[in-house]
Amino acid sequence: MDVLQHVQAVREKIAAAARAAGRSSEEITLCAATKVQTDETIRAVIAAGVTVCGENRVQELTAHLEANAYRGAQVHFIGHLQTNKVNKVVGKVDLIQSVDSQHLLRAIDRQAVKLGIVQDILLEVNIGREESKGGCLPEEVEALARLTGELEGVRLRGLMAIPPISQEPGANLPYFSAMRQLFVDIRGKMSDNQNDIDCLSMGMSGDYEDAIAQGATLVRVGTALFGPRPPMHPSL
Repeated sequence: MDVLQHVQAVREKIAAAARAAGRSSEEITLCAATKVQTDETIRAVIAAGVTVCGENRVQELTAHLEANAYRGAQVHFIGHLQTNKVNKVVGKVDLIQSVDSQHLLRAIDRQAVKLGIVQDILLEVNIGREESKGGCLPEEVEALARLTGELEGVRLRGLMAIPPISQEPGANLPYFSAMRQLFVDIRGKMSDNQNDIDCLSMGMSGDYEDAIAQGATLVRVGTALFGPRPPMHPSL
């Protein structure tokens, strides 16, 4: 199968999952996770109709931007972001999905104010409470959300999560359900910014259908679109 066929197959599964949940497929954005992909494969997936690309690494983001590989699509940063690389991401992407601390949030705000822009962000939640993963804890989300309301250079658009890896079908449903409830709670508490908070990013190649069943509005899909991930380029 080529990229176009993969995109069509994923979209069909998204539509079926949405129907089963009583939702419209138009409510769900497909984000192509382009980690370790080439300029050519990124252009191919955009040509196949994908409108959002998600990048994990700053070096790859920078290289693809210089090559104009994302032309025709939005770009999201979905990987761990170090504060010393904020200046390479803020203003270069439409959405930063992986904000997980006050320190990072304030660094993004400073850079955005410096550039005279407002950077859209998601708060990443460590819903599985895994020590090896980034993300704030669920009980820390409200404080971070309220801080966004005090900053001039950021706008909170919602939440993101990467649940624990599992080979068992449906194993992540409880995590997705918890994220949906947290999303609803935070949105309800952010009265000044309520209409902007419209993105719940969760679900990847192995579980995006379950994520849609629990309310995901954006799914980050890599392997199901591109096939097995190629090895990292030595320079990256």
